[in-house]
Amino acid sequence: MIRDARVLRAGFVPREVEHRDAEVNHLSSVLEPITNGEPADTAVVTGPSGAGKTCIAKFVIERLREEVLDVEATYVNCWRNYTRFRTLYTILDDLGGTIDIHRQSTPHDELVDRLQQYEGRTVVILDEADQLEDPGLIYDLHSLPQFAIICIANNEEELFSRVDDRLVSRLRASEHVRMEKYHNEQLFDILQARVRWGLEPDAITDEQLYRIADAAAGDARLAIGILRTAASTADRENRDRITDEMLFDAAEDSRARIRQKSLDSLTPHQRVVYDVLDEHGPLSPGEIHERYAEVVEDPRTKRTVRTYLAKMEQYNLLTAEGTSRDREYALVDPDAA
Repeated sequence: MIRDARVLRAGFVPREVEHRDAEVNHLSSVLEPITNGEPADTAVVTGPSGAGKTCIAKFVIERLREEVLDVEATYVNCWRNYTRFRTLYTILDDLGGTIDIHRQSTPHDELVDRLQQYEGRTVVILDEADQLEDPGLIYDLHSLPQFAIICIANNEEELFSRVDDRLVSRLRASEHVRMEKYHNEQLFDILQARVRWGLEPDAITDEQLYRIADAAAGDARLAIGILRTAASTADRENRDRITDEMLFDAAEDSRARIRQKSLDSLTPHQRVVYDVLDEHGPLSPGEIHERYAEVVEDPRTKRTVRTYLAKMEQYNLLTAEGTSRDREYALVDPDAA
């Protein structure tokens, strides 16, 4: 059943990216100065979950590294590495500069100094950049000409709302690559390519692929997850074909896995906000902040908590109803999602 399991994995970067030629060309043009030994502008890549933001960023960098020998690349998931120290440490670690760094005692400024001394040209992907507790480090990296920065976020305004004026002006002047949700036909093409590379012939029908695309509602991550889970089930049961029942079970399982991964990725403060809604929701943003502030020792601002709410809404953990004045948030019912 499965010929090449790699192409069904969530982080797989294909040799060709379907239906993102314009975005790939745009981002490639931003990084092109690196090929001539010159600094590149910062790029801001935005779009909904599952639109392929991370995929095209990694794809463009791989293509760049095929052309230029002495270009390094590092990837930071800022949802997981949301503190200033962890982000800087991850970058340095990828560059081999953390051998004598003590996680608990090394000052943050020393990490920046080490990056400043680094002489190689490097592209840094800051994925989920709007999750950074201290977005000011984007400014620090932006100020180092040997580093080209790709900031990935769901929404650029939410990224900008948490940074100071000096960085906002620089980010607004950056190159923006905006991505929309995939259409069903586009998701079908993406799935068909994965099937062609990864599964035996006739393992799944085109009608079933269209059904996956429809169930995924524009989210390529979910669509590929459904295909992967169904193929894994068929392979485990020694079947030659994926059945409709396998697809139904795979859709439920993939949604649950993505939801749990999003929950596990919440920062401690975001988790408190989520738990407040779990216990007391639906609530307005003001009520959420009031209850949240009663629980934590160092509460974040109301603006930051609103950013948390927007982030969790984008990842289908929360739902919002009403206008900006009377809006209320509640948890998404997993059975109804």
